[in-house]
Amino acid sequence: MMVSFMYITILLLSIISAVHSCPPSDRAALLAFRAALNEPHLGIFNSWKGYDCCHGWYGVSCDPITHRVADINLRGESEDPLFEKAHRTGYMTGTISTAICKLERLSSLTIADWKGITGTIPSCITSLPFLRIIDLVGNKLTGPIPSQIGRLSRLTVLNVAENNLSGYIPRSLTNLSSLMHLDIRNNSIYGTLPTNFGKLRMLSRALLSRNRLSGRIPYSISYIYRLSDLDLSLNRFSGSIPPSLGNMHVLATLNLDGNNISGTIPPSLMNSRINILNLSKNAIEGYIPDSFDERSYFMVMDLSYNKLKGGIPKSISSATFVGHLDVSHNHLCGQIPAGPLFDHLEASSFTYNDCLCGKPLKPCH
Repeated sequence: MMVSFMYITILLLSIISAVHSCPPSDRAALLAFRAALNEPHLGIFNSWKGYDCCHGWYGVSCDPITHRVADINLRGESEDPLFEKAHRTGYMTGTISTAICKLERLSSLTIADWKGITGTIPSCITSLPFLRIIDLVGNKLTGPIPSQIGRLSRLTVLNVAENNLSGYIPRSLTNLSSLMHLDIRNNSIYGTLPTNFGKLRMLSRALLSRNRLSGRIPYSISYIYRLSDLDLSLNRFSGSIPPSLGNMHVLATLNLDGNNISGTIPPSLMNSRINILNLSKNAIEGYIPDSFDERSYFMVMDLSYNKLKGGIPKSISSATFVGHLDVSHNHLCGQIPAGPLFDHLEASSFTYNDCLCGKPLKPCH
C-alpha cells in the first residue's frame, strides 16, 4: 500500500513538473541555437541542461501561464556575478541560428555585446508575432536588416548598433507603429531615409549616426510627436534642414554634424525646445538667425566648420542659457556679444573666422 502511494505521488509530481516545464520543441530550439555559438570563457551555457528550460537556464525566461519561452537575455557586458567573478566582459563567436524562429512565443531577443558573433540576422524572426524587443548591439553581424521587419507589429525596440550591417533601411520599417527606440548606429547602411519615416509616431529615439545614409532629411520626421533624440550625424545627408524640426514639442537633441547639409539655419531652431544642437562640419551658409529668446536654452550649440557669415546675433544675449557654444571655422565678422552668458567661453569657440573680435578674442578697433 505504501509503495503504491509513493508511486502515485512520484507520478503526480512528474506530471506537475511536465506541465510547468517548457515544451520539448522550445527546448530543442534553444539547444540548436546554442549549438551555433561558442562562448569559451564564462560558461554561460553550462546551466542549459535538463528537460526544463524554464527554470535555471541562464538568460532564458518563460511565460508563467503558457510555459513557452518568452525572453532570451544574453548580454556580454553584465553585472551578473558570473562576469564579476571572471573579471572580464563576454566574448562569443558563431552565428544566430534560424532555430530561434521556432520559439513561436518569443517576446524579447537580446544577444548583445559579444563582439565576435558573425553571420546575418535571420530573416525568419519577422514571423515571430509576439516579438517586442530585438537587441543585437555590439556584434559583427553582416547583411541587411530583414526586409519584412515591418511585420512585427508589437516591436518597441530595434537595436542593431555597432555591427557590420549593410543594405538599405527596409521600407517596411515605417509600419512599426509601436516602435519607440531605433538604434542602427555604427554600421554601413546606405540609401535614403523613407520619405514616410514620420509614420513611426511612437518613436522617441532615432539614432542613425555613422552610416552611409544619403539624400534629404524627410520633412515627415516632424510628425513624430514623441521624438526627443534625433541623431543623423556622420552620414551623407544633403539638402537643407526642414524648418519644421524646430517646431517639434519634445525634440531635445538634434545631431546633424558631419554631413553634406546645405542651405541656411532655420530660425525656428534658435527658440525651440532643442538644448543640444550640433550642425558642425556641413556646408551650411547664410547668417545665424537672430531669433533667440527666453525659450532658448542650449547646453550645446555647435555650428563650427560651416560657411556662415555675418555676426553673432544680438538676440543670443536674451537666451536663458548657453553652455558650450562653438562657431569656429566659419566666415563670421563683428563684435562678440558681451555679458555673463559669454564669460565662460574660450577663444577656441570663435577662432578661424574672418573678423570676429572682442572678448575672449582680441579687442575690436
